Amino acid sequence: MKYLGRLNPHDPLYTYLQEQIYPQLLTEQRAHQFRVFQLPASNEVFLYEETHSQRKVIGKFFNRIGKDPQQAWELAHNEWQHMHTLRDLGLKIERLYIPQPLGISQAMNSVLIEEYCPGQSLSNIIEESIERNDAKLLYARLTDLAYFLAKLHNWTARSETVRFDAHFAYFDKIMERLQRRHRIAARQTDELYHCRERWQQMGSMWADRQVLIHGDATPSNFLFAPRRRTIAIDLERMQLADRAYDLGMIAGEIKHHFIRTTHHGEHAEPFIGHFLWEYSTHFPDRHAAFASITERIPFYMGMTLLRIARNSWLDWRYSQALVHEAVHILRR
Repeated sequence: MKYLGRLNPHDPLYTYLQEQIYPQLLTEQRAHQFRVFQLPASNEVFLYEETHSQRKVIGKFFNRIGKDPQQAWELAHNEWQHMHTLRDLGLKIERLYIPQPLGISQAMNSVLIEEYCPGQSLSNIIEESIERNDAKLLYARLTDLAYFLAKLHNWTARSETVRFDAHFAYFDKIMERLQRRHRIAARQTDELYHCRERWQQMGSMWADRQVLIHGDATPSNFLFAPRRRTIAIDLERMQLADRAYDLGMIAGEIKHHFIRTTHHGEHAEPFIGHFLWEYSTHFPDRHAAFASITERIPFYMGMTLLRIARNSWLDWRYSQALVHEAVHILRR
């Protein structure tokens, strides 16, 4: 987190924070000055701290240079609505928490202001667990995450079954970027599309009911606070889909962390199995749920590894290791 100084009183955001946002947080005093910190994130994300009370909020600016302003506003508004939807469902209690949305403004670069919720990210927990050889730490947090996702998915289940092919456009987008960056061979591309056809023909990929999924279930988007509180952030990609999408993304991210840190992806398997087994406890037939989920998640796990491999900040050799692992998983 980088300190940038104090917010200029002439900045329109200053007035917005002072008159619209902080009156929701401070009942007996008026906000006067704000410290500004920049957070590492995919969007322009800042932390604002009122200097006297030290109350903090997060500001996410979706509209940036080179972006479509209307698309940026739609993403901001989607997240705003999703936060309200999940909190209305009950995800605002001790163990299951979505930050409180405090304000949204299209005029100020499609900014979304939300409650600041401190916590340790799953990314940091995975790294700490590996570095300290503390398996219990990661097992405990994966138990909490499984509880959170099971509640989210089960509370929002619909009668309609999933549309497995709805994810093909995203799969194509990943493959196109891998090809454009010369990170995948033609033979691997052909094999992966052949694998996708086989997955498409599996009835189990179409059989489960649609649920609301997080849609961007990366370890940085889940925070863990005292008293076993699990906090989910960055909800603009939330959608109706297969629950295995979220679970497969988490599994793929865990695999990636272990490959990158220990060079032994198989060391991730006990943690992935634990996570899926704990998730399955929230169904009447735990064994049947576990069997159904583990049959489906390899597709989404493989797609997650391909998504990570396309990133330009990864060196070429490591991206090849991820592609190789994805091909191996998707062959099932």
